[in-house]
Amino acid sequence: MKPLARYASLNRYVDLCRSVHIDAVDLMRSVGLAPASLANPDQWVPAASIAALLELSATESGREDFGLLLAELRRLSNLGPLSLVIREEPDVRSALDVLIRYEHTYNEALRIRLTEVSGLATLRIGLEVGDPATTRPSADSVDTRQTVELAVGATVQILRSFLRPAWHPVSVGFTHSAPQDTSTHRRILGNAVDFDHEFTGIVFYASDLDARNELADELLRPYARAFLDSLPAADSSDTLSRTRELIEVLLPTGRCSVEHVARSLGFDRRTLHRHLAESGDTFTAVLNSVRSSLAQRLVSNPRYSLTDVAVHLGFSTQGSFSRWFRTQFSMSPSEWKAQRQG
Repeated sequence: MKPLARYASLNRYVDLCRSVHIDAVDLMRSVGLAPASLANPDQWVPAASIAALLELSATESGREDFGLLLAELRRLSNLGPLSLVIREEPDVRSALDVLIRYEHTYNEALRIRLTEVSGLATLRIGLEVGDPATTRPSADSVDTRQTVELAVGATVQILRSFLRPAWHPVSVGFTHSAPQDTSTHRRILGNAVDFDHEFTGIVFYASDLDARNELADELLRPYARAFLDSLPAADSSDTLSRTRELIEVLLPTGRCSVEHVARSLGFDRRTLHRHLAESGDTFTAVLNSVRSSLAQRLVSNPRYSLTDVAVHLGFSTQGSFSRWFRTQFSMSPSEWKAQRQG
């Protein structure tokens, strides 16, 4: 099933297109989206169509920062009815908890996960948009660079609504490469923006999570909570994607066992195996798939030595990593690196 997103994802899209001198109506129609539907922000549309539209808009306008410019126009209200609940949460931590637990109510393609280590909080942000709805731009799967930057920028804007307008995270990372001009990124996200990073996400001080939400009204909170209880819970079939996300987070720690992943999901080992089997997978197969995907990206990145990659993928020695890599890709990691950099 293709993940869906609300038309609210394109709020102020027409205004931005006008400012960069491109035709919003023609671009939307070219990817199968109805311009008139922008008037109904709660209508759902394939997330891949939105991703294709943003990539096409960036190309047509010559603005590699298109998605981030759209994020700059974001407000908490773009979350729709969920924003009413989040606005009444007592602190940033509980607001983010609602945002993450109910992300499927505003964008089925979005994946946000919060971790805390050594006084720092990290929001890892990912997208699974599925296959493109059109053949333009032609590709086996649609690029998500602009959509990812929109999601990261919009999350920073949400945090600023609870903290302060001038707030900046400690750092922001993107797995994709840097644009030619990074001035928009640094203006909106702060000076500590890192590209070709090991993950996409936002790092900030964990103490910010306990900041009091000045927007909240204690008298309105019971009504907001009653509305929250009426929202549908996340589908249990999401276990596979959540398992993949946890494996990616836990691999560098050396604690990526099936027991640890199951415990993090609130399951025992047997229950996790059963859920994965329902999706036609095993824990070993999912672990290997995540490692393969990460290996291709990290080995090709000149910033990481093969020793760094081995550690990040949870191997105890570079030799064991090299043997695994040759089994997966029929060549050594050094040969793979040379081919990609040659």
